[in-house]
Amino acid sequence: MVLRADAGGIATLTLNRPAQFNAMSVAMLDALQAALDAIAADPAVRVVVIAGAGPNFCAGHDLKEMLANSNEAFIGGLFGKCCAMMLTIAGIPQPVIARVHGMAAAAGCQLVAACDLAVATADARFATSGINYGLFCATPAVPVSRNIPRKQAFEMLFTGEFIDAPTARSWGLINRIAETSALDAEVLRLARSLMEKPADVVAAGKAFLYAQFERTVADAYALATAHITDNMLGAAAQEGVAAFVQKRPPAWRKS
Repeated sequence: MVLRADAGGIATLTLNRPAQFNAMSVAMLDALQAALDAIAADPAVRVVVIAGAGPNFCAGHDLKEMLANSNEAFIGGLFGKCCAMMLTIAGIPQPVIARVHGMAAAAGCQLVAACDLAVATADARFATSGINYGLFCATPAVPVSRNIPRKQAFEMLFTGEFIDAPTARSWGLINRIAETSALDAEVLRLARSLMEKPADVVAAGKAFLYAQFERTVADAYALATAHITDNMLGAAAQEGVAAFVQKRPPAWRKS
């Protein structure tokens, strides 16, 4: 269901149901959750990449499985697992990059929005298309509406229409666009940029960023003051600032 490959501090998780457009079944959600939980506790992993096998990234939930199990226990459990996994992406210390090609629809689009960063091919397409089947994409709406402006989110959620990669980038759903042949190189370039920074500062910074999003401006500044004070007094900032003042490269402590 989910393949894991580790190389040079990067763990790549590949959704592996290409014949089903990598639709997220209960088994796939369980596999993703287990993989993310393992990665969270693995200091050798500095960056996570989530990819899809075959011609598409992810078409969303497995609608056949949902239709065959149309009862509250199953459907509620399915969406509960999905939301927990999406929250885990934000909660693990490593930055998570979505490597997107082909189609990212419904929960697949949710997965892109839930990742910290996203790189897509020039021909990638994105949609929250549940409305077309009488199923409003409520759970995808949560991260999508926190990635893109309100009116654009409303358009995606209520029309179900696909947007192309340039539109997704201009709206803020993805960070970078690459030609198909250059997608892996662009993902690697972004990952290595993140890995050049101290791991503890990246982890603490990610936790702070998500924590402050839902606070008032005043509360966010209070949290930021405490965070940056601790950060400045820590070993990484002491070395980094000293290196800047002394006009030399920083010598980061190996984690």
